Amino acid sequence: MSFVTAADGAQIFYKDWGSGKPVVFSHGWPLNSDSWEAQMLFLASNGCRAIAHDRRGHGRSTQTWHGNEMDTYADDLAAVLDALDLREVTLVGFSTGGGEVVRYVGRHGTARVAKIALVSAVPPFMLQTPDNPGGVPIEVFDGLRTASLADRSQLYRDLADGPFFGNNRPGAVVSQGTRDAFWRQSLQAGHRNALESIAAFSATDFRKDLEAIDVPTLVIHGDDDQVVPIDVGGKASAARIPGATLTVYEGAPHGITDTHKERLGADLLAFVNSGEAAR
Repeated sequence: MSFVTAADGAQIFYKDWGSGKPVVFSHGWPLNSDSWEAQMLFLASNGCRAIAHDRRGHGRSTQTWHGNEMDTYADDLAAVLDALDLREVTLVGFSTGGGEVVRYVGRHGTARVAKIALVSAVPPFMLQTPDNPGGVPIEVFDGLRTASLADRSQLYRDLADGPFFGNNRPGAVVSQGTRDAFWRQSLQAGHRNALESIAAFSATDFRKDLEAIDVPTLVIHGDDDQVVPIDVGGKASAARIPGATLTVYEGAPHGITDTHKERLGADLLAFVNSGEAAR
């Protein structure tokens, strides 16, 4: 097993598959790098070096008591890129991982970055506030916190059986195995880490981070996303990033890494291989 040591001594687990153009994946809440298996296998089988880490407190990384917020997540991502001395990287962030990627740019710039892909991502700003009236009410996130404290195992079952994969919509069918994988990965996260990460993905304002992006960016979002609504996430992010390309998956839910894994893999490979990164 491979680990990078973060600034505070936390051990950050990572996978490193294949060789070629480096593509680094950041996962969603409360999952880990296993959630990227389909895309990593596809890209690594098609001439890319696919790398994904477990966010601190998640999966096989250290369950730290502190550091469960976006600045530290971004610095941990920087530690991975620096330790592996990766350059001309395509950063791919799903959901909370999209926030991690854009906060990385806000804090560390794009010297190592060629391209960025945001998939069902939480930026620019999920929480409804006076200057973000179209956001999601805080009661939704308070409900997640309450459910996590009461019975987080059941919370993860409910998310997998319902809004994450769109199984509460007519015609949506996601296998029991896929839902079980979501539940298994979620329970690998530390209780405090997963609980505090709710605030990290919902209450962090990424608007200035998005404006710092100066590399080609692909934004992919499902228009039936019930976790990060497309108007709150994908459309709003694409509007803030100069020259960004928005690709809408019609009828798709939040968890498109599984529900649309073939299309997503193909779209990411095409993006990685498209032209030369404009600087």
